[in-house]
Amino acid sequence: SRLLGRNPALVLHGGGNTSVKIKEKNLLGEEETLLEAWKALPAPRPLLVIVPRRARRLVQVGFAVRECGFMLRRRSTWSRLPPEEVRRADVWLGDSVGEMAMYYGMADVALLGGSFNPKHGGQNLIEAAACGCPVLMGPHTSEHENVADLAIAAGAAERLPDMRQAVARAVGLAADPRRDAWVRNAFAFTAAHRGTVNRVVGALLALITTRSSPMSVRTTSAFAL
Repeated sequence: SRLLGRNPALVLHGGGNTSVKIKEKNLLGEEETLLEAWKALPAPRPLLVIVPRRARRLVQVGFAVRECGFMLRRRSTWSRLPPEEVRRADVWLGDSVGEMAMYYGMADVALLGGSFNPKHGGQNLIEAAACGCPVLMGPHTSEHENVADLAIAAGAAERLPDMRQAVARAVGLAADPRRDAWVRNAFAFTAAHRGTVNRVVGALLALITTRSSPMSVRTTSAFAL
């Protein structure tokens, strides 16, 4: 993000395949709230990257960004390095496919999509944490409550009561030297929980093997009688 934006800080908000940081008015009800909070910030503002979770939202989000008077550039308009014109933009719209890791990797902080709307319940923050990106979430994380609580306890995420406070915290955190500790915590959090699927599958296979053995069947029958 130090190389990409007009300003030194970059905040990402959007919805990816498995995790995110942005929202939608009709589906998630957060984009307009985000843009209003962003517009209230004093200039110069950090670069805001919005990555809608659903492709059908791109046109609507782009229109909302321009309605707020922000200079918008779409990720699909350049190949590798962004040209100077793109670097001067206020908002980037992440309309590419398969680049969530890149977005998270270049962001200084991520706003967790869906977590500011009680109708959605938040996206999964694991992908952001795996990329070392600090996560700020709203009060609504019912879809991934356990993961959210564990991330907060590990110092890899923080919960804010509303979008305006989250935006203010994001801007402050992007320029805070203590952000480096968040990055380390995010990597440690994902490392501590890596391999969960393999452990669960192993436990299930062990249980199936035990249940299917002759001794296990006879024992179960005896107790059943």
